[in-house]
This record gives sequence, structure tokens and C-alpha cells, in this order.
Amino acid sequence: QVQLVESGGGLVQAGGSLRLSCAASGRTFSNKAMGWFRQAPGKEREFVAAISWSGSTTYYADSVKGRFTISRDNAKNTVGLQMNTLKPEDTAVYYCAAGASTAQAMAKYYGINDWGQGTLVTVSS
Repeated sequence: QVQLVESGGGLVQAGGSLRLSCAASGRTFSNKAMGWFRQAPGKEREFVAAISWSGSTTYYADSVKGRFTISRDNAKNTVGLQMNTLKPEDTAVYYCAAGASTAQAMAKYYGINDWGQGTLVTVSS
């Protein structure tokens, strides 16, 4: 059984930073991309960032480009999301995802097999 467990969410003021982490257990994600999505209240889940297995390729939503950075540690089976210059519109439940073959596929929601339970990020104005 695969488990993706997110951590690091919380309440932060606009302009602040948070770092999310996702730990995968149950099996490794060899040759698979990993990524982050988010869902704000009353809105559909949307893509945030994705990273290839090697870490050499990353994709970001335009809304977070330049502010968020995705990274991964394959030895520890973890993926992180450093979020800087947070805005109230970044408020959402953030989900870790895995299974897509490439970061580009992850960005298009292709091949995602596993989701975490989510961690809430609240940015106050």
C-alpha cells in the first residue's frame, strides 16, 4: 500500500514563507515524477509544481513561478515545496501526487496514481 503524507502547512502572513514536505512510503517511485496540486475553497484542484525523477526538469503554474520551488530527495523518498512571498490567493489545501512518467505529464494530470491527504495552507492579508 502506498502512502503519501504531507506536512508543513499552517497559517502565515502575506509575504511570508512556508515549506511543505511529502514523504512516500510503501514503495519507491523509481522513474516517476512527483508533484504538488492545491484546491482552494469552492474551486477545482489545480496544478502547482512537478519534478522529474532525476530532478533535472521542473514545471510550475504561472501563478507560482518565481515564488515556489519544488525539490526531491530520492534517497529519502521525499518531495518538498518551498513557498516564498505567499499571497492570500495561495490559501488552499495542498496535495502531494505521484505516478506520472514525466513532470510534463504530471502538469497535465496524466498518469497520477497516488495522492496524499493534503495539508492546509492559510495566508492572511
